[in-house]
Amino acid sequence: MNYDILVIGSGPGGYVAAIRASQLGFKVGVIEKADLGGICLNWGCIPTKALIKSAQVFNYARHAADYGVNISGEISADYDAMVKRSRGVADGMSKGIQFLFKKNNIEVICGSAKVKPDKKVDVTANDGSVTEYSATHIIIATGARSRQLPNLTQDGVKIIGYREAMNLPKLPVSMVVVGSGAIGSEFAYFYNTVGTKVTLVEYLPNVLPIEDEEASKAIERSFKKNGMTVMTGASVESVDTSGELCKVSIQTKKGIQVVEAEIVLSAVGIATNLEGLGLEETGIKVENGKVVVDEYYVTTAENYYAIGDIVHGPALAHVASHEGITCVEKIAGLHVEPIDYNNIPGCTYTIPEVASVGYTEKAAIEKGYEVKVGKFPYSASGKASAAGNKEGFIKVVFDAKYGEFLGATMVGENVTELIAEVVVARKLETTGEEIIKSMHPHPTMSEALMEAVAAAYGEVIHI
Repeated sequence: MNYDILVIGSGPGGYVAAIRASQLGFKVGVIEKADLGGICLNWGCIPTKALIKSAQVFNYARHAADYGVNISGEISADYDAMVKRSRGVADGMSKGIQFLFKKNNIEVICGSAKVKPDKKVDVTANDGSVTEYSATHIIIATGARSRQLPNLTQDGVKIIGYREAMNLPKLPVSMVVVGSGAIGSEFAYFYNTVGTKVTLVEYLPNVLPIEDEEASKAIERSFKKNGMTVMTGASVESVDTSGELCKVSIQTKKGIQVVEAEIVLSAVGIATNLEGLGLEETGIKVENGKVVVDEYYVTTAENYYAIGDIVHGPALAHVASHEGITCVEKIAGLHVEPIDYNNIPGCTYTIPEVASVGYTEKAAIEKGYEVKVGKFPYSASGKASAAGNKEGFIKVVFDAKYGEFLGATMVGENVTELIAEVVVARKLETTGEEIIKSMHPHPTMSEALMEAVAAAYGEVIHI
């Protein structure tokens, strides 16, 4: 069977590319070997946020008296119910993709794909049968999986990855989380909040190491305040799983420290899903585990494209989606601007949340900018005080010479929503003065952004 566009993978890159292609009039097929929606909808972005919401509600219930609400009886976390709710949310989202595919006349082909020369793809079904398909354009969007380290081999029982962490048979009494990026920090927050004794281990000097150092320090303080053990500048040397508990040998500045835990969660990054795809025989070049593409996601083989986690760039769902749209619109002959990879928001959904875009203060200075920096604490926000969540701040960075909005870092409630204002402002080349003069509603947490910008220009009112 022939298609205009065949998409391999139905994650946030693949399914969005397929829908946009259908909107543009292409005949589209999507090849998927598992559940529609990929890791993001089924085992990543969506179900983890459902777990975190459950933890947040549990924490609210424990502190209900702070809000003048009396709850009688013991407050406890029902871990099984939390997991069940999370899986239900994921299942609902996957069914939503089925509906969207049907609505947009996108055909789903179940099985594992292998690309071939001359714009052909072999699909192996679960029964072992192989069917050949062809297309004018083939988009590869196979995503990634949990990265395995030699000294941290995942067995799915005692040493696990993010997938098992979302569906453990029972709440562990203790857990060591290795890696404090977004995935590791979010799981560490969830399990610590619902009652697991968590030790978070990070090789670099700060948790959330790619964030502004002030944000990293704020999250580390919050974690410690809530009973989590945080070990930075440390590395896991080995894990002994022979006994009832895992014995985790951790190299610290003071020497080897052994921590015992029921579960070890490896959150040390991802590995791309490129095995068995037939890229070499098709002439598609791979460097350092990533497919080589141009600014419109064309590979080194004509009419073959790659998007998402398998290409160089941030491994984020929203990045994959925008790459898919850009790729398809270019195929359709539309005028398309390449993605600005310096204007991509990053979010971590711990409590407090962390969000950032563009340059940190340190990165801007290293880049040679003379900077204006403004910072506004959530403790001075009326809405944050009313909400009982005064932890955090908003920090903005401007070029002192020309006024360019270089970047922002946010810590606090709802900042994963607020960051979009900065993304749009930077896209439209908005100046700081324009933001100050744009009226923000009161009381809202968005006012904190306006105040932070005002602080950079010496016009802040409420601090």
